[in-house]
Amino acid sequence: MPRIVLLLAVLATAYLLYRRVQALPPHKRRGEMLRIAVGVAVVAVVLLTLAGKMHWVGAALTGLLVAARQALPVLLRLFPVLAQWRQQSAGAQPAGGGQSTVKTRTLAMHLDHDSGALSGEVLAGPWQDWRLDEMDRSQLGELRRWCAAEDPEAVQLLDSYLEQRFPGEAPGDGGDGERAQQESQDNGGMTRSEALAVLGLGEAATRDDIIAAHRRLMQKLHPDRGGNDYLAAKVNEAKDLLLR
Repeated sequence: MPRIVLLLAVLATAYLLYRRVQALPPHKRRGEMLRIAVGVAVVAVVLLTLAGKMHWVGAALTGLLVAARQALPVLLRLFPVLAQWRQQSAGAQPAGGGQSTVKTRTLAMHLDHDSGALSGEVLAGPWQDWRLDEMDRSQLGELRRWCAAEDPEAVQLLDSYLEQRFPGEAPGDGGDGERAQQESQDNGGMTRSEALAVLGLGEAATRDDIIAAHRRLMQKLHPDRGGNDYLAAKVNEAKDLLLR
């Protein structure tokens, strides 16, 4: 009887952990699964050692492996060479010509300066921590409806992304977009740090850097290349603030 109860408890815990992992954004599931696997391994080793089924050397080696796994983030910070090796082994591509970032309360949208591609992640709400590229069309539609009610300014950013990812499809009716634009105007201007992020510049940017970044981004935001009036307005606002 105790074994049956223990088995049911293990199955119930495994099911709850599975549901927890499935609720996470896809890019976080691998790390969570790894942590769960490490936890299961530790519990199994402890039980086997207490039952006399495993030599203490095996338990010690397992403990060392767990400690090494936990210390990996610290090692990557202390030894940048390890971080570079990890990125190369994962097939990471080197950074290109930079990116611009526009944020609202709900969304952070990034524009790649080389390709003009848009990407982003959700900062708040039911889809918090999800990347837009991980979401399908129906999920993005739900996110847009939530933004229309809670963060109208984010609708403009999301529409830009939808127009680029699903060309030819109408992201939604125009009412939300007009309300978002009005809301953005009513909320006041951006800060200097936000303006630099929009243009993809650092604190040491000169007047020539600002003008060049503005010109380059406005070319990327041309309607023929998937741009829209909202993002163009943000770029213009950033340039005006920094040159003021």
